[in-house]
Amino acid sequence: MAFASLPRAPPLLARFSGPRRGAGARAMAPPRCLALELPGCTLAHLAVGAGAADARPDPGAAALLGAPGRSFSLFVPVAPGGDCAARVRAARLHQRLLRQLRAGPLRGCQLHRLLCYCPGGGPDGVHRGVLLRDPGDSPDTRRALLALLDSHVEAPRPRLGEFVGSPRHELWHFLWELQDGRGWRQVGPEPVVRAPEPALHPVVPDLPGSGVFPDREAARAVLEACTPFIPEARAVLDLVDQCPEQAQKGKFPVIVIEGLDATGKTTVTQSVAESLKAVLLKSPPACISQWRKLFDDEPTIVRRAFYSLGNYIVASEIAKESTKSPVIVDRVEVSYQRMENPGCHVVDASPSREKVLQGVLSLIQNECN
Repeated sequence: MAFASLPRAPPLLARFSGPRRGAGARAMAPPRCLALELPGCTLAHLAVGAGAADARPDPGAAALLGAPGRSFSLFVPVAPGGDCAARVRAARLHQRLLRQLRAGPLRGCQLHRLLCYCPGGGPDGVHRGVLLRDPGDSPDTRRALLALLDSHVEAPRPRLGEFVGSPRHELWHFLWELQDGRGWRQVGPEPVVRAPEPALHPVVPDLPGSGVFPDREAARAVLEACTPFIPEARAVLDLVDQCPEQAQKGKFPVIVIEGLDATGKTTVTQSVAESLKAVLLKSPPACISQWRKLFDDEPTIVRRAFYSLGNYIVASEIAKESTKSPVIVDRVEVSYQRMENPGCHVVDASPSREKVLQGVLSLIQNECN
């Protein structure tokens, strides 16, 4: 049995892309569509490149990204079929870029999230990015962005694009390419037009490459890729490897209590555990909770791998302790949602602590006899 409050759905990401011409185009083959996240979490879908070449000029696209002001695209490429280590490196680079864009000479620009993709989940996969909007169209913005690219020499290297409007309400996209020993040059242009909303969300085909883990090994592979720069990841993996892959729950009930912060959840869990003489477990478990802040500062794919593996450790602890006594779990929400008919009940936490505790105990007694 479990008690839980339902979490809010996460905000939708934005997406961007654009194929390029020239010598570098054949090697990288960027995506051909984008969906840009606008204020209010609305999305603008655009098509870039050869697929939009025959389309009529689109005043809507030009008004969105053209004058007044100037817009730039910046995204982190991930090689098609890239391994787990490549995805982790790209995610960390994307996070670092966002921090740099929000500071220094670029902090006055507007930032919008975007995601590069191919229609229908093509072979190039999905690339996270950002659209930077300079309302003042300052030449210093372009110089600062190119200097930012110069500071990133390791792979994967960020890709910079620039949107330019024309008096005929056309919108064009240029990519900046580094020439050997000769600095940066523009490649293009490529036409940009509005595109219809896709029937399938672009990230769905790429779910196996995101922070959604179908099993323990998928999450483990992410932390394994982090061990060169996060030494604590090895300690987490060693603890996970000590857990049996198929943990069998004992005969005593397992009660998960979930809730928002500052709702009295911790007080209730402790009181219930004392009343039932139960073992109290927490997620993430105590053996890895000292590294929680460290992993919270990492990109989503790393952070979710840490918490996912923490759930497997808790599941192993639950299986062991439930052979001896009832188990109260403070927050394994993900684990019990995977159970068949977990028996969730929502408890109003607004009354006094004593009434909330009495209501929880009454539910437990009715459900668990």
